[in-house]
Amino acid sequence: MNIARYQSLVFDCDGVILNSNFLKIEAYFATAKNFGANDQQAQALVDYHIKLGGISRFVKFEYFLTDILQRPASRKDVDFLLADFGREVRKRLSTCEIAPGLPALREQTSSSNWLVISGGDQEELRAIFAERGILDLFDGGIFGSPDNKDQILARELATGNIRQPALFMGDSRYDHESSTRAGLDFVFMHAWTDFPEWESYTQQHGIRVVAQLEQLIPAA
Repeated sequence: MNIARYQSLVFDCDGVILNSNFLKIEAYFATAKNFGANDQQAQALVDYHIKLGGISRFVKFEYFLTDILQRPASRKDVDFLLADFGREVRKRLSTCEIAPGLPALREQTSSSNWLVISGGDQEELRAIFAERGILDLFDGGIFGSPDNKDQILARELATGNIRQPALFMGDSRYDHESSTRAGLDFVFMHAWTDFPEWESYTQQHGIRVVAQLEQLIPAA
């Protein structure tokens, strides 16, 4: 795969740049319990999160309130859940593993524009990337919720920030679907994914699969 031919490289965060998918599962469970949910209700939120990989946490917490707890999704409760989840996530992502080979890949694709497009909270992502020392690798910017990936891709293509040909590197069904709708090539990263059916899904759709980003580094 000749990654150097792409003018823009677009990365998902969780499961691609950071080994954080299962840490976020822990954070969703902890947040639900902090809110007063029992173990069954907390697990139901986790199951919904896994089912909708890459979708904004706003949607997931509204579902948690209305469908799992059977109560109105008030702005106050959603804001409480979002703030608490943010705290649970930040303390986990401050120490999680970063994808091996990231600086080397940046060096080998120096003419490409790098962006992060994630379902995670945008300001949270930027703070974590700055704390972890990888913010400056992404010269095209770091983008996340409350906008969803379809909205971000459409906007960044329209402004010329994503230049074709472009490649999206993701680890979820939604990553593939949104990048395909936007006209980007796609490669699936499987080493850290929490998508249970990734093997059958990628085979069914003929998707190129690699374990981690370091496998995309051009041979010397």
